[in-house]
Amino acid sequence: MKKLRLILGDQLNIQHSWFQEKCPDVGYVMMEIRQETTHVTHHVQKLVGYFSAMRQFAAELRQRGHQVIYLKINDRDNAQQLDTNLEALIQKQGIARLEYLLPDEYRLDKQLRSFCSHTHIDTAAFDTEHFYTERTELAYLFKGKKQRRMETFYRHMRRKHQILLEKGQPVGGQWNFDSENRRPWKGEVPLPPPPCSVTDCTDILVDIDRAGLRYFGQVAAHRFLWPTTQKQALEALHSFLQDALPYFGTYQDAMTTRSWYLFHARLSFTLNTKLLSPRQVVQAALTHWEAHRTQIGLAQIEGFIRQIVGWREFMRGIYWEFMPTYAEKNFFDHRAQLPSYYWTGETKMSCMHHAIKQSLAHAYAHHIQRLMVTGNFALLAGVHPDEVDMWYLGVYIDAVQWVFVISTHC
Repeated sequence: MKKLRLILGDQLNIQHSWFQEKCPDVGYVMMEIRQETTHVTHHVQKLVGYFSAMRQFAAELRQRGHQVIYLKINDRDNAQQLDTNLEALIQKQGIARLEYLLPDEYRLDKQLRSFCSHTHIDTAAFDTEHFYTERTELAYLFKGKKQRRMETFYRHMRRKHQILLEKGQPVGGQWNFDSENRRPWKGEVPLPPPPCSVTDCTDILVDIDRAGLRYFGQVAAHRFLWPTTQKQALEALHSFLQDALPYFGTYQDAMTTRSWYLFHARLSFTLNTKLLSPRQVVQAALTHWEAHRTQIGLAQIEGFIRQIVGWREFMRGIYWEFMPTYAEKNFFDHRAQLPSYYWTGETKMSCMHHAIKQSLAHAYAHHIQRLMVTGNFALLAGVHPDEVDMWYLGVYIDAVQWVFVISTHC
């Protein structure tokens, strides 16, 4: 092994060009480290989700004939820091070249750039081959402009990637059907079945407790319900397209105490860990819609596509254009601490009670519950953006900084 390639816990893209051929002089390293498990206090389902997905990804790489060094959280030779582990492996293995995939978080990007600038071996960084856009595409699109509007970016993306277009114009004659995405759900159509992925996480929970990692929440009966392999992720995607897409757009903003997921896809964890790519999801959704146009209205598919090629890519572009200064923004100079009931849900405010209780139980809430309920209340209460940011990053299984630092700092 002369070349070492680093894979972070949110870089589980088996379609990446790195993995398409076996090289006897190339090895891969993956790490479960305290550096990443303790910078905020995480919901236990988030820890379980990442550890499970990483371990199964490493096993798949080995099955395909790749050399993999995997450091579990309790391994004796795990120094619990990214750079310290890398340096030890370089020395022990006699590595001549280190390669890594560009991180999605500024903090890790900075750490790896610093490490590479000081190490004595050759280094190189590569794209994750996941997103539709490069880091700088949004900044280039809005160069010289005072405003960055998601709608402008969204239309650019639709045109560039020929999504829902006919002869250069939007299908249906309009770009955005958001006005049709706001109906309340009152039980008039049946809910889709519950999550289909079930993973026994007993061993991982033992490892987490043995390591003494701080966490909150629980995994009911040690049965983990989020996809942690590409196969499970594809099954979840198929289930969404069959059972929920016909109603997704209509009830996209709805809230109810009768369901914690309504018609939402719950694919954000698999997208953010790169078990699925946005192109996979969008193409599958478009193919399904084309075959079922009589059952699935245009507002349903457009509302779903907008979240992926519009909002998701837009938020990432804003992040990379304005970090690290964006994380320091606090326009209203808010200083209050996060109320204690964000950790219990014990409040007489009904919407807050249900949104928080659901978040604590399932490590999930949809965008209206997050932004319009818990987020808006924190804004009105004058809570410091850092406090809100840390709560979101900890409580939600799909929470990543490039989304939430933009949502909470202004």
